[in-house]
Amino acid sequence: MLFILKEGVTMKKMFKQQLVKSRIEKCSRLNAVGLSAYPSAAELNRVDAITSVEIFTRLGKANSEDARQRENYTISGRVKLLRKQGKSGFLQVQDITGTVQAFFSLDTLGDNYPVFKNMLDIGDFVILHGNAFYTQKDEFTMNVKEIQISSKCLHPLPEKHAGLQDPELRARKRYLDLIMNTDSQQRLIDRARIIQSIRMSLVKDDFVEVETPILNPIAGGANAKPFVTYHNALGVERFLRIAPELYLKRLIVGGLPKVFELGKQFRNEGVDSTHNPEFTSLEFYQTYATYTDLMTQIETMFRDAVSKGSDAYLIPFGDEMIDFDSWSVFTFRDALTKIGQVPFEILDSKDEMVSYMHDFYQEEVSLDLVKGKLWEKLFDLTVESKLIDPTFIIDYPADISPLARRKSDDPELVERFELFIGGFELANGFNELNDPIDQYERFKEQVASKDSDDEAMFMDKDFVEALMFAMPPTAGAGIGIDRLVMLLTNSTTIRDVIAFPAMK
Repeated sequence: MLFILKEGVTMKKMFKQQLVKSRIEKCSRLNAVGLSAYPSAAELNRVDAITSVEIFTRLGKANSEDARQRENYTISGRVKLLRKQGKSGFLQVQDITGTVQAFFSLDTLGDNYPVFKNMLDIGDFVILHGNAFYTQKDEFTMNVKEIQISSKCLHPLPEKHAGLQDPELRARKRYLDLIMNTDSQQRLIDRARIIQSIRMSLVKDDFVEVETPILNPIAGGANAKPFVTYHNALGVERFLRIAPELYLKRLIVGGLPKVFELGKQFRNEGVDSTHNPEFTSLEFYQTYATYTDLMTQIETMFRDAVSKGSDAYLIPFGDEMIDFDSWSVFTFRDALTKIGQVPFEILDSKDEMVSYMHDFYQEEVSLDLVKGKLWEKLFDLTVESKLIDPTFIIDYPADISPLARRKSDDPELVERFELFIGGFELANGFNELNDPIDQYERFKEQVASKDSDDEAMFMDKDFVEALMFAMPPTAGAGIGIDRLVMLLTNSTTIRDVIAFPAMK
């Protein structure tokens, strides 16, 4: 049974629930016999404590049953199962590495047995001291010689077999989700490992990790709606950053040749399976590199994160198997025509593209949008969901890429890529525009398009001025960390890989 505080329900009313009240009374009874329900770490005997998995490792090295039984162990964890029967009982204690079964009895605990038999509950944190033996069913069990309650659980846990199944409740009450679902714990552990792998890959290649402002005077670095706030002391409006790009490139101007930032970005957008308004991204920039260099670097980075030290690059994702040994490259135009089956001849006519989307996809699209935006909408409708194995899409329209360098042989396109895996975008990168005059004109075009595109960028005159002090040829890329973790942990919704996702 699970009691959840709802709007209008006070703590006092919740404490009146009988099960909670009973556990609170046990705290008083523990105090009465000289035991604290919430002792400090200094009060507890946790010397030489090991994890549950370490116990099994040590048992495997023991050369006889006698040797196993002579060694004493100390473990700590949460009680997940408890069966009391007369003069003995069984419990299961779970830590971050697994679960250990333990047996406690009047014979081993003596006068303390009635205390723990009556005071112990499922959900309590405990420290157990004892030796190992095997039951008649050949199950490893700890023979408990001493029990310490390290923290009393006042709220009953969800029922064991029904568990905590509601995805909405699991996301809202992440602590309960982690208590009841070891796969949720493992996703967060895997997330940390993936981030560490990426960070070490860059550090090993002499990139400098930096921090840039989260409160920005201008919402720049990407096309997105910002969150707006107000700085009382300065008396000015501020924006939560939507990307760190323009600050990182200022550092390039200042003379740092390789920089990266791994941190939070904020975009005032909807919530769905691949979007959360607060998300984690990596952006990295390297002088005298090209976007094709970064494509190679990202492939290596992802393969390192996937392999976990093995050669296994085929991983499941939902109903698909993604092959990280199979990487493809298509131009934007070829992706539309060869993968999306969009007629080649309509791609240079705004009227025909709008009619095509209306006739074949019942999608109402404004003629006021620039041609690149129409290509983008066609791509979303016809191509993106089909890109399962890693696929780089290159050569984007300049009118939707205001920070990227134009192609020398076709100035309507830019030297840019996006990486798609599992049917959605994972990374975006390009050769950086370092011509301050061209950059200024592109910003002006963005400002002029704001009437029809509320995600268009603002004018950032300070960034243009920074470019006037010269930025060497540079390539940069951004990677969606949450989406990458989704792929590598076979999670089909982004909120499963964010510890505390945005909820209504």
